[in-house]
Amino acid sequence: MRTSMQQGPEIWIRGPVSAPEAVPPAARRHSWVGSHGGAGVTTLAEVYGGQDCGRNWPGPADPPSVLLVARTHAAGLAAAVRALDAVRHGETPPGLDLAAVVLVADAPGRLPRPLVQRVRLLESAVGVHHVPWVPAWRLGDLGGSPPRGTQALARLTGAAR
Repeated sequence: MRTSMQQGPEIWIRGPVSAPEAVPPAARRHSWVGSHGGAGVTTLAEVYGGQDCGRNWPGPADPPSVLLVARTHAAGLAAAVRALDAVRHGETPPGLDLAAVVLVADAPGRLPRPLVQRVRLLESAVGVHHVPWVPAWRLGDLGGSPPRGTQALARLTGAAR
């Protein structure tokens, strides 16, 4: 006899189904939001902890403290400025708090002077954390401690070891 509350075909059930493990609150203190595609949100969330929101603003179930991520190339910095304008004009979901902007190096080495000037403009408006080029991340090796020079970001996110 069938009831109206079926779970689906038995072939899809391969053993006991348990509730998903709860993510400890300390690991989800911040929501990482990319100001553009390829900013590095997923990698940063894996290395530093927190909620990976991709390019979307956090939803009601996500931490309201936002770390806005951009690459340090011209398009990335312009996207960060547009996202900051959205925050400034109240075009984000209510209750969000912009904790900082996180700029991820788009290449090894120093930034060209015109990009340095754009970064300084951002730094004059909001707290900015810099993440250097990490060759191991390019190969998918996200283990180990956060890179040197990112201690303040590690403390902010709770990833300090």
